Amino acid sequence: MFVILAFIEMRVYQCRRTPVTRLSGASQVSKTRKSVQSGFTLIEIMVVVIIIGILVAMVAPNVLGKIDQAQVTRVHSDLKAVENALKFYRLDNFAYPTSEQGLEALVTRPNDPNLRNWNSQGYLPRIPEDPWQRPYLYMNPGQNGEIDIYTLGRDGQPGGEGVDADIGNWDLQ
Repeated sequence: MFVILAFIEMRVYQCRRTPVTRLSGASQVSKTRKSVQSGFTLIEIMVVVIIIGILVAMVAPNVLGKIDQAQVTRVHSDLKAVENALKFYRLDNFAYPTSEQGLEALVTRPNDPNLRNWNSQGYLPRIPEDPWQRPYLYMNPGQNGEIDIYTLGRDGQPGGEGVDADIGNWDLQ
């Protein structure tokens, strides 16, 4: 970026330093000024565009990698929040919601006569979605613990690697 700015500043300085000689006659003055007024040549513009392209090519992979990392971090944060809400639900009602009731039981009261201490304000303001706009999945009993809260990753398919891998509350530390 510094190189581009220095180059532009140098060109502007050169244009300003070019002397304007006043000759007699209005037509000769205007001809002289036209020759002094200079812009950027096509080659100069191309050099600047190429430099910008190189900078973008160097920065883009780093930024894209951070987006995937941020999405995984968000999943971990959401899973912790939902897991904590489920623990409060269990404290009030002596059991986790069933798989059929799902995570919706944290927002709206399930149609279960055994629930006597359900918090009238709910346990979550809304059920969060994963970063790929899909609902988190819930199982009671879980396959990896007492309950499982998880997402199937970016691809929405079981298994996978990296960002496409399943991420669940069993991965939390």
